[in-house]
Amino acid sequence: MKKIIQKLKPFVLPYKSHVIWNVIYNILYALFSAISFIALIPMMNVLFDKTQKIDKEPVFEGYLKIGSYLKDSFYYKVSNLAQSDTPQSALLLVVALVIVTFLLKNLFNYLASFHMMHLRNGVLKDLRKTMYDKIISLPISFYSEKRKGDVMARMLGDVGEVQNSFFMLLELIVREPMTIIISIIFMFSISWKLTLFVFLFIPIAGFTISKIGKSLKAQSSKAQFEGGYLISIVEESLSGLKVVKSYNAEPIFRNKFGGSVDRLLKLSNKIGKKNNLAGPLSEVMGIITIAVLLYYGGSLVLVEKSIEGEVFLAFMGLAYNILTPAKAISKASYAVKNGIAAAERVFEILEHENTIDTKLDAIVKTDFNDKVTVENINFRYGDENVLKNFSIEVQKGKTVALVGQSGSGKSTIANLLTRFYDVQEGAVKIDGIDVRDMNIHSLRGMMGLVTQDSILFNDTIKNNILVGKPDATDDEIIDALKIANAFEFVNDLPDGIETNIGDAGGKLSGGQKQRLSIARAVLKNPPIMILDEATSALDTESEKFVQVALENMMQNRTSIVIAHRLSTIQKADNIIVMQKGEIVEQGTHSELMAKEGMYSKLVMMQSFE
Repeated sequence: MKKIIQKLKPFVLPYKSHVIWNVIYNILYALFSAISFIALIPMMNVLFDKTQKIDKEPVFEGYLKIGSYLKDSFYYKVSNLAQSDTPQSALLLVVALVIVTFLLKNLFNYLASFHMMHLRNGVLKDLRKTMYDKIISLPISFYSEKRKGDVMARMLGDVGEVQNSFFMLLELIVREPMTIIISIIFMFSISWKLTLFVFLFIPIAGFTISKIGKSLKAQSSKAQFEGGYLISIVEESLSGLKVVKSYNAEPIFRNKFGGSVDRLLKLSNKIGKKNNLAGPLSEVMGIITIAVLLYYGGSLVLVEKSIEGEVFLAFMGLAYNILTPAKAISKASYAVKNGIAAAERVFEILEHENTIDTKLDAIVKTDFNDKVTVENINFRYGDENVLKNFSIEVQKGKTVALVGQSGSGKSTIANLLTRFYDVQEGAVKIDGIDVRDMNIHSLRGMMGLVTQDSILFNDTIKNNILVGKPDATDDEIIDALKIANAFEFVNDLPDGIETNIGDAGGKLSGGQKQRLSIARAVLKNPPIMILDEATSALDTESEKFVQVALENMMQNRTSIVIAHRLSTIQKADNIIVMQKGEIVEQGTHSELMAKEGMYSKLVMMQSFE
């Protein structure tokens, strides 16, 4: 718990004024909560004609005795009203006192809740923003190990659980204990014997409740993990819905989802049983204590006559005033256990080390002058090397193409150039500077990437393309669309560039989506262009148009083209043929064809497709 509080401290500090005011108003609430029951004593005295008679007006003798001065002054006023044949006026005065104390109690309760609301909602906002900043800054490799649904569950569910549960702590450590302490002080002033019975109840209840709640945190962690898995299944089902339907795989996914829901139900029921037991358990113990108090206190009133009936009734009210916060503490302690489990999952993400980040003294580079070099790199995703002792050089303004069978390591080169991954051995350099020594944003600012999968967002065509250059004009967007051979189909849409393309661009064909991806890279106008199977989704006619556009665009630009269709890279300055992470051939199209090696075989195979 202490560790989690320390971790949450930076998020709470901006709202410390709300914390301070919440504490102040909670203390005042606790004070008036107790006073509201004490105020019942003079009312009952008037009703039963037992008002304390004070004939002489009290004299103020300093702030140390202000309590007795206020009490005597009040009884002096009530005595005068009662003796002047206007008992209704005396009754009205004591009723007004009761109303004012209850009014102040509830006013301070509202003000404490008001500041707590600002604290909780502010921390929730900051946690979510920090969490989102973190999840988009983490390297691609992080998401190859973690389920996206689990990360989403932590971002949405667990952060909310921290807000709902953990901030009960302020009530747990200020409001409820202060209510108990102030009530006990007043109770001691009435009867120390009766108060001892209340002390017997508190440790017994605390011990019983802590016994039940011990396993709650572990079960909460399991439930939160299962919730993340559940969201993952939904996310995967929706992302791969075409595959699910085309393979009639609905039963498989229903079973996976059903199994997860059943496990979550069992865990939720276990947690719920213990949570629900907290209230009734503390209430039953409270009733037992009240019953003992009624019996023992009743004997003091009726037999020993050592305590007045109206004072005993006020004492009972104070005793009940202790039971309510004791019950709240037991419930809140369970909720805090849920909050701790959720907070641990949130901070697991927030504290995850970002292995691919900008160094403190990183070089900010905005221009490209000479060449891109890949020097003797070895790279592996797991245990086996994907690239082995791999070296290439790309001069400024030249086009280098990477070709080879699937799994030969072509796309890995694109991942290393953009620093989605870092090399384990060797170096990737731009103008002689290792990309790991460069500011990561300035590095990626020099590159345009068109991936094999057209990654588009549920937004307008305009906003999808503006990702490449947020301050671009509509004319610049249209020029980029024309270069990518996308303007014609966009212009035919009802709202043109303002047309929403649906989730992942679902309203468009594969070729249309790819052309928008190319337009986005064209608009960015970077000095280095990386095309990872950029034309693979285009039909033959579109491919020809886009190929001409890309060739025009790449004339004065350094380009690294990862190609499946070899017809698209015949004009490249250097073609590198890869196999199992190694270079087997390189040269121009004509040089490689003359060798009649692997490249020649690949071209021959594709010409018969």
